[in-house]
Amino acid sequence: MSPNGYKILLVDDEKDILEFLSYNLRKEGYTVFTSNDGVEAITIAKKEQPHLVILDVMMPGMDGMEVCDVLRNTPETNNSLIAFLTARGEDYSQVAGFDAGADDYITKPIKPKVLVSRIGALLRRFGTKMEMDTLIEVSDLSIDKEKYRVTKDGTRIELPRKEFELLSLLASRPGKVFNRDEILDKIWGSEVIVGGRTIDVHVRKLREKIGEGYIKTVKGVGYKFEN
Repeated sequence: MSPNGYKILLVDDEKDILEFLSYNLRKEGYTVFTSNDGVEAITIAKKEQPHLVILDVMMPGMDGMEVCDVLRNTPETNNSLIAFLTARGEDYSQVAGFDAGADDYITKPIKPKVLVSRIGALLRRFGTKMEMDTLIEVSDLSIDKEKYRVTKDGTRIELPRKEFELLSLLASRPGKVFNRDEILDKIWGSEVIVGGRTIDVHVRKLREKIGEGYIKTVKGVGYKFEN
């Protein structure tokens, strides 16, 4: 995925740090959201579902560790990568960060080129992480992407390849709204010309087979999976 496809949320109570980081990341083509407050950051993360959250550890009120814990236990954000940003480089602080669910640890101050390189490496891991999640279990559904097998309450459901791929995509991030262009690109590819109606037909067939309650229509946008 190109940088333009990735969303990053920066959370730090120091305005100059936010401006410095956001400037350098936007210059690279990333979509960047910012917050200087932990509670506000959680609200933004739930709405925007960023691929990466960069969190300052030491913030007044709700600190980075607490924010990380909430994000890891929220369906919309539990697959987001999280990196802690802090001036404290002590081993105990890093261990605490990883225990809280962080994927990486960035010590400030950091040079722009180094920052961009670290974030690029992190986001490559995001792509690998999504590809490696071969078994998805949501509610009473089990989706085995390696074996192309879906079961509900232990009973196998036969799905054609495209229906299976659509279900796997939606279920990979419960609560995330996938827009039509994103669905068409990921399931049918940019070289295959199909209409939006194709998605609707596949969703209707999936609902007939797995039940009506899983795939929700977001009018004018696309679809999302709810457990």
